[in-house]
Amino acid sequence: MRISKSFTLEPEISEFVESTKGERSASERVNELLRRAMVEEMYERLEKEAEEFFDRASANERVETRAFQNAASRSFERD
Repeated sequence: MRISKSFTLEPEISEFVESTKGERSASERVNELLRRAMVEEMYERLEKEAEEFFDRASANERVETRAFQNAASRSFERD
């Protein structure tokens, strides 16, 4: 189902769409470009989410690693 909308485009964007649409309509070309932009933004969000996840995991792991190292050092001192 297609929904008819009206948007204002900057002249250089309109020129780009016209020069790259080929046999398709301008609307089809704009939809294709918007879909590609949506996918790109989705990947950017996922990348940011992954960075935040691994940053948190690394900080927690460092605390646990230090605790393990301290415990191991005390164990070696006893032996």
